[in-house]
Amino acid sequence: MASLPIQPPITARVDQAGRLVAADPPLLALQEQAGARLGSALLVPQLAGLARLAARLGVGITRPVMAASEEEDLDLLVRAEPDGDGVTLSIERWTARPPARSRWLATGRGGEEAEAEARAAAEDLVTDQTLRITTISLGLERRLGSAAADIIGQPLVRLLRPVEDGDGNLPLIEALAGRTAFAAQAAVLRADDAAVLLDGMPRTEDGQFVGYAIRVRNPDSVAAAERPALPPLDDLLREPLASIIDQADEIAGRSQGPLKTDYAGYGTDIAAAARHLLELLTALGGGEGGENGGSTGGEVLDLAELVLDAAGLVQAEASTRGILLDVGGEGSLQVRGQSRSITQILVNLIGNAVRFSPEGGTVAITLERGDKAAVTVSDQGPGVAQADRARIFERFEQGAESRGGSAGLGLAISRRLARDMGGEVELLDPSGSGAAFRLNVPLA
Repeated sequence: MASLPIQPPITARVDQAGRLVAADPPLLALQEQAGARLGSALLVPQLAGLARLAARLGVGITRPVMAASEEEDLDLLVRAEPDGDGVTLSIERWTARPPARSRWLATGRGGEEAEAEARAAAEDLVTDQTLRITTISLGLERRLGSAAADIIGQPLVRLLRPVEDGDGNLPLIEALAGRTAFAAQAAVLRADDAAVLLDGMPRTEDGQFVGYAIRVRNPDSVAAAERPALPPLDDLLREPLASIIDQADEIAGRSQGPLKTDYAGYGTDIAAAARHLLELLTALGGGEGGENGGSTGGEVLDLAELVLDAAGLVQAEASTRGILLDVGGEGSLQVRGQSRSITQILVNLIGNAVRFSPEGGTVAITLERGDKAAVTVSDQGPGVAQADRARIFERFEQGAESRGGSAGLGLAISRRLARDMGGEVELLDPSGSGAAFRLNVPLA
């Protein structure tokens, strides 16, 4: 099968528990090849991960997906549309191709010996990005009672069946959606029905995700204190974020040829957002290795320009809700600090004001000169309850109006970044409806 027609789309339905409750024949065939039936948990990890992500975000997502059937690799364009009862999957493009030859197999003289050495030195399993097995260790090969030649190229779920945890989650699927590491994924080997645990690390080449290195262990084989620690979150995310920045910069610079101006602008916005995420990772880690270095001082900057830059990054969100960003006060303020830190603080303060303002409202951003330079961000939202005013600057704490809408880190990080520069972020006393936050930065 080379390709299935785009119309009509191939559809499926996943309920709130992640079970495949309806599916057109091609999707049902994939489910059955994975060892499950209609009404069981969706065991095509790439599709299950996309469905779970759409349900968690509450928005429709369209994404290219690479999967594998028994005999072919599949390039799919999938739309996941959540609603109150589950997620509808629509595959708008289904293209099949022969499975890619493993890049791990040795060739030429001595190839078989080199291949055996590579398998022995590798993790228990290595997969490609479609979760087809490309390498298997000698020990696991013997345990399964099958030759490597019969295993390599098979989908991972042909060898084992992932098992949901007590909360109904599959760590493997969660990790695949974000291309991150996973640990202690329960599974059952199909060869002997033995229970095992899987730990996986993503593999990358040239900044691109190419699969997983997976360790297969017995549930009682490693004490909790001896289990290998996964890399910190910032280490796992820095490389993919750097790749996003590089590719977005290429789009913005039209390095691959002519491009519509608005698309080039999107590239600029994506690159800027990814850079701010990198700064956030540094801040979450306590600032080690960041540009601040935990000290005051910095370069001389025009605070008014940074305010306009930050407002521009939030403008798209404000426009969708009809909110006016009204910038006023001093036209130029020379300050001393770190440009990325100040921009990150301002994006957080302005973004919060937009999020809690009513549709069609106004967010006032005012620059003032005093003992220090100041930017005050005022909104027309519900304000901050008196009981919450003292604790909203603590990590993982949120006001009553924002509870459940964020991780509760933005204000804590903003205050720390400001203090690193000799400044401050404070919540002003209410003078009416809404909330007002002020950033103070030393004058140059």
